[in-house]
Amino acid sequence: MGSRIMQLTGIHHLTAITADAPGNNRFYTQTLGLRRVKKTVNQDDTSAYHLFFADGAGSPGTDITFFDWPAPPERRGTNAITRTGLRVAESSLDYWADRLGGSIVTLDGRPTLDTEDPEGQRLRLVAAPHPAGQPWDRSPVPAEHQIHGLGPITISVHDLGPTEAVLTQVMNMRKVRDYASPDGSGHVHVFEMGEGGAASELHVAVQPELPQARQGAGGVHHVAFRVPDQAALTEWTQRVGRFRVPNSGEVERFYFRSLYFREPGGNLFELATDGPGFDVDEPHETMGEALSLPPFLEGKRDRIEAGLKPLA
Repeated sequence: MGSRIMQLTGIHHLTAITADAPGNNRFYTQTLGLRRVKKTVNQDDTSAYHLFFADGAGSPGTDITFFDWPAPPERRGTNAITRTGLRVAESSLDYWADRLGGSIVTLDGRPTLDTEDPEGQRLRLVAAPHPAGQPWDRSPVPAEHQIHGLGPITISVHDLGPTEAVLTQVMNMRKVRDYASPDGSGHVHVFEMGEGGAASELHVAVQPELPQARQGAGGVHHVAFRVPDQAALTEWTQRVGRFRVPNSGEVERFYFRSLYFREPGGNLFELATDGPGFDVDEPHETMGEALSLPPFLEGKRDRIEAGLKPLA
């Protein structure tokens, strides 16, 4: 490795929780205009859908995904991933304000529009320049207004120190600025990775006065950060181990390979490879339409399909 500083290259995906898979599918495809690029199941709980919504190509850094669990609503608080940024062109924010309601404000120097999905999932449309995602030609949203991808992602913690140590010393992120939290509670510290910019930022709100969050529907399960390939993930696995951070070891997710660990505030982080991607097991033109299963679950397809509810 020499003197090279290992770098994460941005947000890879964010995985949240829904208790209403059909309604979730409608909102993210019909209201937000994202493409469902994979319909599969939670590999650790095959009774639950795992739905992936992304740009037209299913590009790394564009997908917000959902586990379908019959969970009560999230109890909001700290030690949680609290707001998911979705990047759009600045010229598109008026379109989205008309479509979703709400007011455009400037936050951390960027025009933004806060909104929620029907279950209370907190989203933030952020005006950000390229890199733009690949438009989906069947989206109800015009190509010029479609969502480009994820970022920034906001997490909340009680205490900045231990989290900052992991972000900067283990994950090689850079602390670049801070701003007052728009919800009136605490301050937000901005950490960037790779080349920086909205697609490569983690915002950490320090909010010791808030209660402990309880995960549930409308909340977030984990956030994943990008590594380019398998070799890079192996280097990161070794690095996390050297810092004695408890972790999952490398996990084969078929569409990418992953490493999981919790930062000191309790939030679940994942490092995930950019490939092989969502078209590894089905044609790019039709990916996300039929139920996809990784090879180790294919033999259980009949039983798994029988336990899943229709999405339409």
